[in-house]
Amino acid sequence: MELLHLRYFVAVAEELNFSAAARKLHMAASPLSQRVKDLEHELGRRLFERSTHHVALTEAGTALLPIARDVLDRVGSIRWRLDQAAKPSRATVFVGMPAGVHPVLRERLNLLADRVQERFEVKRWPGTTTDLVASVKEGKLALTLARLPVHEASLDTLHVMTERLGAVVPADQFEGRESVKLADLADLAYAKSPEEMVPVYFEQLDRQLDELGIKKRIQLSNTGYQGISEIVSSGLGFSVSMLDEDSAMSGYRLENMVVLPFEDFRAQLDTGLLWRHDRGVDGDLADIIEAAREVFAEPITK
Repeated sequence: MELLHLRYFVAVAEELNFSAAARKLHMAASPLSQRVKDLEHELGRRLFERSTHHVALTEAGTALLPIARDVLDRVGSIRWRLDQAAKPSRATVFVGMPAGVHPVLRERLNLLADRVQERFEVKRWPGTTTDLVASVKEGKLALTLARLPVHEASLDTLHVMTERLGAVVPADQFEGRESVKLADLADLAYAKSPEEMVPVYFEQLDRQLDELGIKKRIQLSNTGYQGISEIVSSGLGFSVSMLDEDSAMSGYRLENMVVLPFEDFRAQLDTGLLWRHDRGVDGDLADIIEAAREVFAEPITK
């Protein structure tokens, strides 16, 4: 039995959807399904009940899930436990940074780095929320900022920031407006970010907008936030982004774009600081986590 088989099993067990688990693992659904079947064959037990539209854990699968999680957590802790055993007097810790982190949040991280500088040298590492969270689970990163929600049983989360979101619309079509209603957007397409970039929250937001009558979509691929700005600036659609003008996302705004608050819809993006539970409780990160709880005693609101 290989560790990868357990990782594949846990991903499917958490998502209860082979396609969603495959996206999470950055692989195709077909080989994922085959690897799970290989594991079932090796264990001599069915782990999932499968149908065309439904996946559920069997009794054996339910029993295996906590065992598999424990094995993966123990393997993931090898790196930091080894580092702790042979640690220098001042350790280097990497903090994951997703795109668009607000400057005020960066300042607060600088304050945290100053607080712990005698014991830790804090460095930043870029990536998407999905990849950064995976790196923390695997022990490659000590901590990460992440767009919430993140559902990972092995990780602890400290809520550090809430940002209000508004509609990013073509300025010429909304001239003189100080706010918008959802009905005002019905004739525009919602410009979605590439799936590999989108935090879970924006997937939920997409479903909410659909339920509330925003049906048209433009799905971009092989482009970033700049691509969305081109769509909005050209008058082809709208998007959703941070209202605060000091947000780092304001750097993606082009001519003929304006961000307006919603009148009849509340949208906000929460950001958390995440770390492995076993590293924060009497682990190698205990001191920096204690300092983080002081620095972020009150979440930033923008």
